[in-house]
Order: sequence, then C-alpha cells, then structure tokens
Amino acid sequence: MTTSPETIPSPTAPAPAQPAGAALRSGGGLVRYLVVRFLLIFPTIFILVTVVFFLMRSTGDPITAAQGGRLPPAELQARIHAAGYDRPLIVQYFQYLGQIAHGDFGTTFSDHQKVTTVLLSYGGATLELAFYALIVAFIVGVPLGMLAAYIRDRWGDAVLRVLSIVFYATPVFFSGLLLQLVFSIGLNWLPVAGRADTTTELEIQELPHPTGIYLIDAFRTGDPAAVPDVLKHAVLPGVTLGLLTAGVFLRLVRTNVIGTFNTQYVDAARSRGVRESRLVTHHAYKPALIPIITVMGLQIAMLLGGAVLTETTFEWKGLGFELNHYLEARDFVAVQGIVALLAVIVAVVNFIVDIIAALIDPRVRY
Repeated sequence: MTTSPETIPSPTAPAPAQPAGAALRSGGGLVRYLVVRFLLIFPTIFILVTVVFFLMRSTGDPITAAQGGRLPPAELQARIHAAGYDRPLIVQYFQYLGQIAHGDFGTTFSDHQKVTTVLLSYGGATLELAFYALIVAFIVGVPLGMLAAYIRDRWGDAVLRVLSIVFYATPVFFSGLLLQLVFSIGLNWLPVAGRADTTTELEIQELPHPTGIYLIDAFRTGDPAAVPDVLKHAVLPGVTLGLLTAGVFLRLVRTNVIGTFNTQYVDAARSRGVRESRLVTHHAYKPALIPIITVMGLQIAMLLGGAVLTETTFEWKGLGFELNHYLEARDFVAVQGIVALLAVIVAVVNFIVDIIAALIDPRVRY
C-alpha cells in the first residue's frame, strides 16, 4: 500500500488552527470555577452568621446574660429596651445582618470595644500562631507521610499510622500541658507561657505602629535578642497546634503517594531502573501535595478552633484567648462578633486555597 505525497504532512507546515472555543476552554473553565467559588462565600458566611446568632440568642438576651443579677430589675429592663433586645427575634436578626453588611460586628459589654478593634488588636497573634502550626505540620506530616508510603505494609508503616491518629485525636490542651511539664518545668528548656519576655514586649509596645505579629515586630526593634526570644516562646504553642494538623497531612500524603505509584509515568520511571526511594522523593510526592493544598482551607478552620484552647493553655494573647475571656464574662455580643469574623476569615481563606489548587491542578476546574 502506497501513500501519496499529498497525504504526508510537511514537517514545516503550520498546525491546523484550533476553534476559538477550544482555545478559550481552559481559561473559561478557570474563570467559571473561580466565579462559582467566589459566589459561594456569601451563602457560607450567611449560614454561619445565622447559626451563631440564633445559638447565642437561645440563652436569652446578651444584657441579661452579662449583667443579670448585678443590676436592679428596672435598670436591667431599661438597658434591654435601649439596646433593642426586647424586640421580636426576627427583627433583631435582620438588624444584625444590616450591621454586618456595614462592617459593624457589635460592641463588647465587658470592655466597650468594637469587635473589629478586638480583631485588629489580637488577630495578628492568632495569625502568627497558625503560621507556626502550619510550618510544624509540614515539617512533621509530609516527611513522615512519604516515609510511611515508602515502607508501606510494614510494621513501621503501622506505627506511623497509629501516630497520625494520636496526633489528630489528642486534645490540644492535654498535649500542651504535657509539653509544658516536660520541656518547661522538667527540663527548663523553653518558656512555660507568654509570647515574649517582659523586656521584648516593652520594646515592641514602644514601636510606632506594631503589627501584632511579634516575629515581625521583634525584627523592627533592632534588638538582637528579641527575635530568638519570640521564637523560643513560639516553639511549644506551635508544636502543640501543629501536631493536630500533622496527623492529617501524614495520612493524606501516605495515601496519595501510594496511589501515585500506580500511575503510568511512575511505572515508566521504575522500568528505567529508578530506585524506589527516588520514586518517592522525586516522582510521587509532588502530585501527593495537591490534595494537601486543597484540604488546607479546612485545616485553617481547625487551627482557628484549636487556637482557642492552645492560646488559653499558653496565655498566648490572641483571638482565642480573648474569646475565652469573653465567654467567661458571658459577653455574648463579643463572642458572636468574633465567631462571625472568624467565619469570614475561613471563607476567604478557602477561596484563596481554591484559587491556588485550580492554578496547580487543572482537573480541579472541571
């Protein structure tokens, strides 16, 4: 059978033009995906704010909860009426939604601060703690997950899987107290609580515009001892909260690395004589990191939830520490506002994670 010269494509001939729709399909899929994810932020925040509002109101009005038994009944009723808490619940609900739409999350009863001011004052500390915890989670969870995949179905793999369950299931206040007993009280290696020594805190407070993130502010002081002091205080809280997420990363990396071993390009590398250890470290682990990025948004919510107990255990004065303070003071307006703001932060972080995941893995867009 012969082939006419006309049917043989010339190596220098230009490739046939693709339809315009095919050329834009990839970009259009990304835009459509991001628009949908962005629009989902609003119902997510709406549902969370609604649930928090009605849960808080189920215990009664905030003034009675905070001041009941401390004020004469006539004065208590006057304050309730002035604040509008004697109106129908549905009216209060729509008024609260209107306040949130204008960026007003309420004013605390115990110290008469705007909730947004509390967020700006203490949000940096929680953000810094979450950053340390994520570093610990990556340093511990990812290498151990790769090791578990390399020694899969052996006794070491079983030990690491049990360890991941222990990391995830251990309450942060228990692990925090245990670390304090061992490394602070027993060995006297690390501080037992706080974000910095008194000298460093005074230097940070004297800065013209402190960020609230002590690591950044410690650099700004110019004191060579400030940064090591801040990092020394951050070790135990960061490890305590980071191990919680490290357990999730360990199991996730192990599962995805083992799954990647069955792909064709790994089989091709194995057929070329590539060692099993190199397959793990150079071929299989990169695709295994994509699910971690996708799950990271959920882990941010877990870190913020764990920050309440971690900050209380280590007297780390962030949003979690303040939230516990307002709970003890029965300042439900402050609690409601802080939780609503945390819901907004979690929703925005999840959207950012969705963008990163879509840019890294095109399969996410469809």
